[in-house]
Amino acid sequence: MNFFKKVGNAREEFDRYKQEFENFRRSIGGGGGSVSIKADSGVNVSSGKNFFIRQPIAGRNTREDKRNPFANLAHQKYDEILAKCQADGILFEDPEFEAVDTSIFFSSAPPRRFEWRRPGEICDNPQWISQGASRFDVRQGELGDCWLLAAVASLTCNPKLFENVVDSRQTFTENYCGLFKFKFWHQGEWQEVVVDDRLPTYRNQLVFMHSTEKNEFWSALLEKAYAKLMGSYESLKGGSTSEAMEDFTGGVTEMFDLQKAPPNLLNIMLKANERGSLMGCSIDADPGRVEAELANGLIMGHAYSVTSVVLADIKTARVKGQIPLVRVRNPWGNGSEWKGAWSDGSREWSLLTEDEKQEHGITFSDDGEFWMSFQDFTANFQKLEICNLGPDSLDEEDLSNKKKWECFKEHGAWIKRVNAGGCRNYLDTFWTNPQFRMTLTDVDDDDNDDMCTAIVAVLQKDRRKKRKEGLDLLTIGFVIYKLEDPNCGPLDMKFFKYNPSVAKSPTFINMREICGRFKLPPGSYAIVPSTFEPHYEGEFLIRIFTEKANVSGDEDSNMPRHGEGKEIDEQTSLDDDVYVTPERFPQRAAAAPGKDAAFTAQKVAPASNHPQAKNAPKQKYERTEPTDQERAQADALKQSFKRIAGEDMEIDAYELQEVLNTVFTKEFPFPGFGVDTCRSMVAMHDGDLSGKLGYDEFKDLWEDLRRWKGVFKEFDKDKSGNLSSYELRNALNHVGFHISNRTFKSLVMRYSNKNGQIDFGDFIMCTIRLKTMLTSFRGHDPQNTGFAPYDIDSFIQTTMYS
Repeated sequence: MNFFKKVGNAREEFDRYKQEFENFRRSIGGGGGSVSIKADSGVNVSSGKNFFIRQPIAGRNTREDKRNPFANLAHQKYDEILAKCQADGILFEDPEFEAVDTSIFFSSAPPRRFEWRRPGEICDNPQWISQGASRFDVRQGELGDCWLLAAVASLTCNPKLFENVVDSRQTFTENYCGLFKFKFWHQGEWQEVVVDDRLPTYRNQLVFMHSTEKNEFWSALLEKAYAKLMGSYESLKGGSTSEAMEDFTGGVTEMFDLQKAPPNLLNIMLKANERGSLMGCSIDADPGRVEAELANGLIMGHAYSVTSVVLADIKTARVKGQIPLVRVRNPWGNGSEWKGAWSDGSREWSLLTEDEKQEHGITFSDDGEFWMSFQDFTANFQKLEICNLGPDSLDEEDLSNKKKWECFKEHGAWIKRVNAGGCRNYLDTFWTNPQFRMTLTDVDDDDNDDMCTAIVAVLQKDRRKKRKEGLDLLTIGFVIYKLEDPNCGPLDMKFFKYNPSVAKSPTFINMREICGRFKLPPGSYAIVPSTFEPHYEGEFLIRIFTEKANVSGDEDSNMPRHGEGKEIDEQTSLDDDVYVTPERFPQRAAAAPGKDAAFTAQKVAPASNHPQAKNAPKQKYERTEPTDQERAQADALKQSFKRIAGEDMEIDAYELQEVLNTVFTKEFPFPGFGVDTCRSMVAMHDGDLSGKLGYDEFKDLWEDLRRWKGVFKEFDKDKSGNLSSYELRNALNHVGFHISNRTFKSLVMRYSNKNGQIDFGDFIMCTIRLKTMLTSFRGHDPQNTGFAPYDIDSFIQTTMYS
């Protein structure tokens, strides 16, 4: 919703728009009547809305708007704001990014007093773009965001991409109301970002990014819009050029260590230049020196743009041939340039004709731009970033003569106590991480080894915004495993214990995105993204780029585990006819378990060569016979039941509590079952709403409790009387509950304590309610379609009486 300030009626405007927004929110909150419920659905059936990450429960308000100070950014529509400003005759003042000090710095006050001024207050005749946008329009100010400037300079070299981000049709004259718009690719989707044109100044000079021309303002306002998207100007301090290159294109960035460059790097760079890919380079900083200048003129710890790569023809009396040249730009835009061969005015340029120089746009001036030979480039720079343009970057017309990457993307999250399992070094929790299916079916057209190319990228979300909360980038990476069963459910700890990975991310690193290119044979794979250490929370976007479209699974299936890039999952259900063992792998006396090489946060060791252990089908076993102790308990309970029940041989929840606690408080260190738990036990078998259990129903309850008690003891490895949240899923699976990822998250939130532990009483309550709800659902869905029609009274009765 958009709010505007206007002298005289600001309060009325605010109240009116606030009321409209509240009405809008209520209008989408749902209605009454009958409801249709889908088992394990990420979609609200009645509204058709897709929910990501922590999918909200239908009909309940979430805290997202309160927790995210930029929640309304998506509601700001340029056309609506423009029409409102023109109708009221006002200049736009952005309530989502106010002209205050906290929009600049969040950790401290500005070093001096900045004034926010509009371009018309800074100079006469302000221009949006003066004489065309070019890389020379980008000059760095007082903010340490050279990485952003390097990407902006590269963006100007591709007119099509530039126009998509900046929109050159905007002006300071026609329909001017102090409002400007930009478009950024933000964490998987294109996002329009609007800003007012008030900019930080000191002594009437722009403080941050600015153009060489004093009256040109597109670059300064682009930086402001990007700062708004990231939370503040300070949030832009420090970073990798790849971040901004991706946000300008929707592409995916590959990193190259130039000290270990692949033999075909020149060909890669030439093709990237032809395709309009954005490129950046840098030299690692010296820990003791910040942006120190080397003797050759290059700056350490500084981001440069690669603006061209060409093969120049040399024609002299003695020499004839081609030399690869790389054009690089320092975003400072000054005389800090390369001083070696092929630098401005060096004698090497005499080897080229004037026509050749003109063809490649070769000029010399102290503008921060310079040429180098490819050999000197790889010898002096250490890191190269190439942003590959995917389908989000180019339209069909642009792709007519270019290779199109097929892209699949999925949102995910690491949630503490649920699926924040850490890397493979932490085997006990690694298996709980989100797992995504990748199926490769068609080999590359130009591959003679029948291999498929795949680029996998994992991007952690909103970390710059969270700097003000004291949070920084997580150390992230991913591992890829071969799947024998393309339609399997989530892989458990035994799988990762016995199966080595087939590919890994280049390293675990604290960058926004980690990316790797792989050549793999056709087949199905599981991609497991994770943080380096367990228990770190964060949201992420995983993208899979393939040269040819690859589709996995059954296209007609409603199962969420099917489909390229989808999280591997299973449908919530109850298998209560058999006793299911967690032992998915046969014992191997002759072979030791396969192990991945240990991860480090700096570099990943090569994968183990241990042969893969086959993933045996899940085995089912008959229920175990009761022990002598359990038979004695059953006899004692029968006598207690008869004594308490009386002539009608029925007991209520209070009487059941007395019967059970005489046994279970002796076995487990817990205060006994509360009356609410016992009410749920009665409800599980009380089909006629009598509020009581007969002896036959009590026997069925005891059989369930005996099984659940045994499983709890089996998985309580340290005999603490608690299960960890990571052990809960296996324990539930062991007694026949198959739980989807989404449902499991809700169970952990509901039944674990603040340390992520589930005591015996809460475990029993969890299993009781699961069985009651699943049994009821199955009764309403006899065809097992995954949908169950409930009238409102039946729905409330089922949920409340359980």
